Amino acid sequence: MRVLITGAAGFLGSHLSDRFLREGHEVVGVDNLITGDRSNIAHLEREPRFSFVLQDVSRALSAEGPLDGVLHFASPASPIDYLEHPIATLEVGSLGTRNALELARTHGARFFMASTSEVYGDPLEHPQRETYWGNVNPVGPRSVYDEAKRFSEALTMAYHREHGLDTRIVRIFNTYGPRMRARDGRVVSNFIVQALAGEPLTIYGDGSQSRSFCYVSDEVDGLYRLFMHGDSEPTNLGNPDEFTVRELAEMVLELTGSRAEVVAKPLPTDDPKVRCPDISRAREKLGWSPEVPLREGLTRTIEWFQTRGR
Repeated sequence: MRVLITGAAGFLGSHLSDRFLREGHEVVGVDNLITGDRSNIAHLEREPRFSFVLQDVSRALSAEGPLDGVLHFASPASPIDYLEHPIATLEVGSLGTRNALELARTHGARFFMASTSEVYGDPLEHPQRETYWGNVNPVGPRSVYDEAKRFSEALTMAYHREHGLDTRIVRIFNTYGPRMRARDGRVVSNFIVQALAGEPLTIYGDGSQSRSFCYVSDEVDGLYRLFMHGDSEPTNLGNPDEFTVRELAEMVLELTGSRAEVVAKPLPTDDPKVRCPDISRAREKLGWSPEVPLREGLTRTIEWFQTRGR
């Protein structure tokens, strides 16, 4: 197959590019590098089945030659990034998604939309099933990301219904691993970088809010299976093992051997109190469930930050 991946220089996009190449496919990577980094795909520079295009998908998106798939992963995805680039985040979720869908439609390609657990907002259902409609503040600071992804899902389903486009929608829960950016506002990378630097680990509120952390190799395996064998209905992909933020901080301190303290700051606006996927659908439809436990995944990620990430 020949596929185009937007956001290919980002954390997940680069790992997904690796997976498609490893499976024998050809990849066209597109990124404007607003949050992506060329270092994430530097190892692919001499790979003949990979090509890179520097392009803002919100402005235009084109590709020469046939395409079998268009996978839309372009978007700022961490709170620091989408709060710093609110309009760009809304544009890539709306205009960028439309451009990617049109590219898929004109090429007769399968379309894959990378959505997020953020569409559930501060959920009133726990764990979250795909049938839950969410509890999102449409005008809060996080809405630029939440509502952009909710619109992307609606637009994807509209193309599926009106044009018969073969589509996939994945709702990605907290994913971590090598190639995360240091101090990008995500809790795993923040804690690791702070611990390795001997700085206090910053939690927000009392740290009792829960998250579910999926190691990147597990997530990418689910993404690939969904693209190849899924259907048009939204599918959760994440690790259903739930930890509090304080438990995560304590585990990072233990694994790094850091003696740094944990300090608390006020809880950000609309920060979800709980976040955990119901992955029954992924288990049934894809035969997928994560395999890497948090302690093992953190150890791998810490090793990467020690050698390359700081």
